[in-house]
Amino acid sequence: MKLFDNRYKTTEWPYGSGVWGKKEWVLPQIDNENIVSLYEGGTNLFWAERLSRMLGMGDLWIKLCGNSHSGSFKDLGMTVLVSQVKQMISEGAPIKAVACASTGDTSASLAVYCAAAGIQSIVLLPKGKISIAQLIQPIANGALVLSLDTDFDGCMRIVKEITKDEQIYLANSMNSLRIEGQKTVGIEIVQQFDWKTPDVIIIPGGNLGNVSALGSGLLMMRELGLIATLPRIVVAQAERANPLYRSYLNNFETFEPIQAQKTLASAIQIGDPVSVEKAVRTLKQFNGIVEQATEEELADAAALGDTTGMLTCPHTGVALAALIKLLKSGKIDKSERVVVISTAHGLKFTDFKVRYHEGTLNFPCGFANKPIELPPRVDAVKEALQQALQNRRKTDV
Repeated sequence: MKLFDNRYKTTEWPYGSGVWGKKEWVLPQIDNENIVSLYEGGTNLFWAERLSRMLGMGDLWIKLCGNSHSGSFKDLGMTVLVSQVKQMISEGAPIKAVACASTGDTSASLAVYCAAAGIQSIVLLPKGKISIAQLIQPIANGALVLSLDTDFDGCMRIVKEITKDEQIYLANSMNSLRIEGQKTVGIEIVQQFDWKTPDVIIIPGGNLGNVSALGSGLLMMRELGLIATLPRIVVAQAERANPLYRSYLNNFETFEPIQAQKTLASAIQIGDPVSVEKAVRTLKQFNGIVEQATEEELADAAALGDTTGMLTCPHTGVALAALIKLLKSGKIDKSERVVVISTAHGLKFTDFKVRYHEGTLNFPCGFANKPIELPPRVDAVKEALQQALQNRRKTDV
């Protein structure tokens, strides 16, 4: 614990990274010269004090994993995978490229780490199903971008086939190297609480690799005697892409893939998650819950969070909506310390936010905040300000 605290966010290569500061627990045998790090991890634990009061809670925190180089938590796993690929190439492996299927964030992370390493990346994206900001990231970082007329699950089936060629390495989260990096998020949360575990951690779930990764780091800490208790893990899914939630309703006795429907939470629009078995095992070990959110619920929850100083992606909106529902049902006690994992930066989803505040989504937008159009006159501005500030005093918490 002292070693990790001394390394945390320093400039000593490569240990200032939130991942590589825990190298002994992640990938101890790799040569430091082959590590490809962009100072990932070390993201702030945002004390959501105002939102907490709005919800009647005492202790709510948001782990802002989107405050990372590519803007998402995927960087935690990608630094490990690309570093190991670089090591393998240095040892003579015939790898010419690294490939992934993606709904946006994985492709961005793979592309930027491969660009830093000088390795070609290949990304398979479902055409028209990711945000413009997510699409431009791998393009800008030199990836070979293949836009396929299918969904994520279709892209996943193809990438599994093309990576049977030993010259193309698979980068999706079924690769355990990704999990080794992503498990540090749970470790880091505990470290930021002075090595004490929170009561509940809520995480959005799509392909579900992040769920088992979160559990893996926490279980390792308990096995080593650094923590005595485990938090409860909640997985939040969009109602339109909710196969794990459906399985949870029958106590995980069966699991049926579904055809995921279009959702604002595009990065978790996955109907056949590759890591479902690991996720179920994790949830059983952590007394887990799975909750879902409708499109209106996730959009309103994201907007509510934004009014208190966040800039939430729609997937974080899913997690916040799940929190609100579980508080109402009593499954989460308002006295508990809760951490919501925010998986990506809100700036990747400005189209979602613009549509919400314009009121052009297919449901009422309860926290829409439209600009007030006025003539360029002082009296008109004063009148508008007086009315707006009076309304603010009536509704503020």
